[in-house]
Amino acid sequence: MLRSVLLKSLRDQRRALLWWGTGLVALAVFTLLFYPSFRDMGSEMQKLAERMPEELLLLFAGESKDMTSPEGFLNSQLFVLMVPLLFMVFAIGMGSGAIAGEEERGTLELLLSNPVPRWRVAWEKFAATVLAVAILAFVFWVGLEVTSVGVGMEAGAGRMAEATLSAVLLALAFGALALAVGCATGSRGLSIGVSSAVGVAAYFLNALAPVVEVLQPYRKVSPFYYYMGADPLANGLNLVHASVLIGLVVVLLAAALITFERRDLAT
Repeated sequence: MLRSVLLKSLRDQRRALLWWGTGLVALAVFTLLFYPSFRDMGSEMQKLAERMPEELLLLFAGESKDMTSPEGFLNSQLFVLMVPLLFMVFAIGMGSGAIAGEEERGTLELLLSNPVPRWRVAWEKFAATVLAVAILAFVFWVGLEVTSVGVGMEAGAGRMAEATLSAVLLALAFGALALAVGCATGSRGLSIGVSSAVGVAAYFLNALAPVVEVLQPYRKVSPFYYYMGADPLANGLNLVHASVLIGLVVVLLAAALITFERRDLAT
């Protein structure tokens, strides 16, 4: 008898966690090793940034004014795009595989044959996703902090932790969306496709809204606004924005549990 869906799910991901964790640490280390050179070329890099089209700058560097500051460097090189993208890919992968993946592999029926209610299976699967993303985030943050001390970057461990936490909340929102679509349809491909499409659209909406007038009224629809809109590296975690992301996770998780509980798996 299966005692814990959560623990089994984490065990199934242990190899992926090892490789992902190693990759994220490498990303943090090798990115920050370039910071001293970037900082020493401050005026030249700033002039280069000022010559870039504003739309392109917003897409890859966000709204940071000084790209040679610790916050501007970390935002442009990591937190505007790379970190949320990687966390989202992992969370969507786990969320889509949680129920739809089991169903497509033909293992869901075996899983549900245990004396565990459907909603609890989906709940524990998502809890495993939360823990897995949290583990990766912690490992990444440790890599950032250790390397930042080594290269003399004064970004602040607390602020880097808050920015990383904000990225985790964003990723979990899309992981919950993937779980909800998978629970409703039983299709892992559709789950990944919908979640990825929404993620791409949300990113471009938030990034381009400041310079595209027609998009400005809709910027707050994008989860990316609540991730990066208050610039957690410079200003700390915005509790209102974090609460919006947590609320989105709760709503999507509730939708996943309800649809999975009610869906006829025979169809």
